[in-house]
Amino acid sequence: MVFPWTNSRCPLFLKRVRGFARQMFDRMPLRDSVSYNSMIDGYVKCGLIGSARELFDLMPREMKNLISWNSMISGYAQTSDGVNIASKLFAEMPEKDLISWNSMIDGYVKHGRIEDAKGLFDVMPRRDVVTWATMIDGYAKLGFVHQAKTLFDQMPLRDVVAYNSMMAGYVQNRYHMEALEIFSDMEKESHLSPDETTLVIVLSAIAQLGRLSKAMDMHLYIVEKQFYLGGKLGVALIDMFSKCGSIQHAMLVFEGIKSKNIDHWNAMIGGLAVHGLGESAFNMLLQIERLSIIPDDITFVGVLNACSHSGLVKEGLLCFELMRRKHKIEPRLQHYGCMVDILSRSGRIELAKNLIEEMPIEPNDVIWRTFLTACSHHKEFETGELVAKHLILQAGYNPSSYVLLSNMYASFGMWKDVRRVRTMMKERKIEKIPGCSWIELDGRVHEFFVDSIEVSNTL
Repeated sequence: MVFPWTNSRCPLFLKRVRGFARQMFDRMPLRDSVSYNSMIDGYVKCGLIGSARELFDLMPREMKNLISWNSMISGYAQTSDGVNIASKLFAEMPEKDLISWNSMIDGYVKHGRIEDAKGLFDVMPRRDVVTWATMIDGYAKLGFVHQAKTLFDQMPLRDVVAYNSMMAGYVQNRYHMEALEIFSDMEKESHLSPDETTLVIVLSAIAQLGRLSKAMDMHLYIVEKQFYLGGKLGVALIDMFSKCGSIQHAMLVFEGIKSKNIDHWNAMIGGLAVHGLGESAFNMLLQIERLSIIPDDITFVGVLNACSHSGLVKEGLLCFELMRRKHKIEPRLQHYGCMVDILSRSGRIELAKNLIEEMPIEPNDVIWRTFLTACSHHKEFETGELVAKHLILQAGYNPSSYVLLSNMYASFGMWKDVRRVRTMMKERKIEKIPGCSWIELDGRVHEFFVDSIEVSNTL
């Protein structure tokens, strides 16, 4: 007997699995492998692996089949503690199919045990594209991009999932040009058509490169292929244009999407924030309110960030109160960080300090550094020095804290203290890593570094 809710993770099954469903199962005069497997699968999908194992052990051996074994392996492989039990069950299986091998490999990959996964991969009798994609994804997530590419090149047959895995791996590890090259190779495969996931990955790579001409080409491609923009692809398109420096194109895309959800609004607000258009971002929040669209915590992070960049103190305070009082959204670190920045930038050092002290969650070093920068800028030396020393004790090997303290001493002409901080950095072998960004202007890709600018050839 197959229970109607066993194929879902719905709360209904979670509540009833020990009650009604199990009672029916226990009352059955004759139980076959289908009824056992349905209950075991239901337990596993609701995370009740202990109950699933209890039933699995009670199941007569001659009834156990690949479905029950695979359900148990899949369930145990979801947790780091359970993956060893999954491995033991895998070894005990009287027979294995492709699902068995893939479930075990996936379990190892999820928990960073790539060598164990590779060991199984090397000896499994047959592989499918899921097997290859899982291994590629596993290597990429651990930063082993070259190993991932080697596997990708060895694949006898690649599908869209494999291409997506390789492109995503490159993007995750900041090999954005390489990701676009993979997409170019994919387009040459006449039997393959990019899906929504493919294009989201490609747009992300273009956004990170800041290549506006490529962004416009991809937009045209998406329009010609008539892809639906009411989901994550539309969100990625707005984000890409914003990051490529064209807020106008981002707004055109946004306005052209008829079925917008809150993610589209958030992407547009985020783009306006990046471009310093705080008033427009705040007005967009008011528009959301008028349209009775329910904002989420990301919405308010975007608006607060925009207010911070534009020096909109009154609007930022109103946004913060609207979030807490009307929408009952509990502020997270990002919200508090934005508020500290808003107050600090405007010279309200004491208010910012009070907010940090009254936060119900522990402020991180980013919030403290934001506050310290403001102390230096507004000549609040005593408060700033205390914060800087606190940061150095708290995160002793983060170069930002040392640089901020050194800069603050320098702004007050305290050169002896500047040398002392620099000496401390040398002794602890702490170096400031230069920031780097790209943007395309007039057909050339410009690469910017802190304290220096380098212009590369056209990519």
